[in-house]
Amino acid sequence: MKILGHIVDVLNKRIFKGEITIEAGRISAVETMNHNVDQYIIPGFVDAHIHIESSMLVPSMFAKIAVVHGTVATVSDPHEIANVMGVEGVHFMIDNGKKVPFKFNFGAPSCVPATTFESAGATIDSDAIRTLLANPDIKYLAEMMNYPGVLFDDPEVLKKIGWAKHFNKPVDGHAPGVLGDDISKYIAAGISTDHECFTYEEGLEKLQKGMKILIREGSAAKNFEALIDLLPEHYENMMFCSDDKHPDDLILGHINQLCARAVAKGIDVFKVLQAASVNPVKHYNLDVGLLHVGDPADFAVVEDLKDFKPVKTFINGILVAENGVAHMPSVSFENINNFKCSQKSVSDFKIKPTSEKIRVIEALEGQLVTNEIIAQATIINDNLVSNTHQDILKMTVVNRYKDSKPAVAFIKNFGLKEGAIASSVGHDSHNIIAVGVDDDSICKAVNLLIENQGGICAVSSTKEEVVPLPVAGIMSDQAGETLGKQYAELTKTAKRLGSKLHSPYMTLSFMALLVIPELKLSDKGLFNGKAFTFTPLEVS
Repeated sequence: MKILGHIVDVLNKRIFKGEITIEAGRISAVETMNHNVDQYIIPGFVDAHIHIESSMLVPSMFAKIAVVHGTVATVSDPHEIANVMGVEGVHFMIDNGKKVPFKFNFGAPSCVPATTFESAGATIDSDAIRTLLANPDIKYLAEMMNYPGVLFDDPEVLKKIGWAKHFNKPVDGHAPGVLGDDISKYIAAGISTDHECFTYEEGLEKLQKGMKILIREGSAAKNFEALIDLLPEHYENMMFCSDDKHPDDLILGHINQLCARAVAKGIDVFKVLQAASVNPVKHYNLDVGLLHVGDPADFAVVEDLKDFKPVKTFINGILVAENGVAHMPSVSFENINNFKCSQKSVSDFKIKPTSEKIRVIEALEGQLVTNEIIAQATIINDNLVSNTHQDILKMTVVNRYKDSKPAVAFIKNFGLKEGAIASSVGHDSHNIIAVGVDDDSICKAVNLLIENQGGICAVSSTKEEVVPLPVAGIMSDQAGETLGKQYAELTKTAKRLGSKLHSPYMTLSFMALLVIPELKLSDKGLFNGKAFTFTPLEVS
């Protein structure tokens, strides 16, 4: 098979009219040739850090959408399903991904559970990490979120990093806001990347100290604008990633969108494409082609180098997408899950006050970090309740792995004026998390998810809407387009209930992520991510 076009040789920084010959899934020849074909052939895009589960799609379904945008591979951390199902969940992702022609590159989840301050469905210790890293399907040790464990020389954490070194596989980082001597020690432990930078200064310091920095632009955390000005000078050590990409956003675009935005800012196209394809392939030693003779035939054919709209996508020489349509088979699989809690009562969410002041989580648009604010408590009938006028709403995290009393706190900026929203996608342990205007609505939303053994939902006094997520309570068994429409409709419902957030369910899913400062809620209580300890809801 032969493909004509303007060939973009990223490493040698040249574009020339030519022809690519493909034999047995590999590029056998790249030749200069005059022609009148007005299209560009570029290396396929690679998402350098993503949790496939956050798309709420199993890998085979995720791939069918990603290839339409010219993506040929991902560097995928399966810690979401691992927190629910353990090693069994990791193997589910690998096996499902192998059923389609897409290059998923999974890591060994380093932090399952993410912390000891929450209840997860499984534990992956250093012995299990060793077994996973010995598997050639596992390409790296996934993000070391337990940065305090690294800084304080936790033996189990250091064993996990040690096994990655033993198998000569990279170690991904996760160190939001960690700077100075602390980040120096974190890097010295062998950790080579970070996707959590949210300021230019933070990214610059980490780059200067030798880290590879990933520019993250997902459905919740959006750091592109803060970091993109680092790319022109540091393009050899930067990559693009989504981290978390909800299905409605994925349908609209992927890494191609970031390339278009970067070029629109005047950044050299070769530098942009190096971050979007070459750097992750080199850093993680991926079996992904870069348009050289002998490489796997993994590439995208795009209309131009401005919008990067794909015409065709090839993986191992197979045409996997053309003009917005994926050419991939639908595959069958059995759902796996871990949901063991029983229905709750309204009284479970009541809190008897002992103070007139409370700590409140302040959610921030487009950020995973939160603030802690102190607010006046609203007390009715000896119960701490939501205050819709001040937009301070009651929230809960409910252990889904066993029956226990729900943890309750308060949050600002969700904006609901009626009802409640809830999700069993609650990073990283994936307990049920809900926000609502009153205890009745919160209880109704929580019980709807328990009844469905996982999903996302919205409830009001007159209506209940749920999108079931039967695969580990975090993924759908439906096609991406179907789920995307369902998710978009549910998001509209949440906004009709009053939410002003761009992606309320994505934001909600991170309000239990304890490793991101400052204030979060686990199923065990309110947690200060800076001090890395529990903190009282009420302020005396």
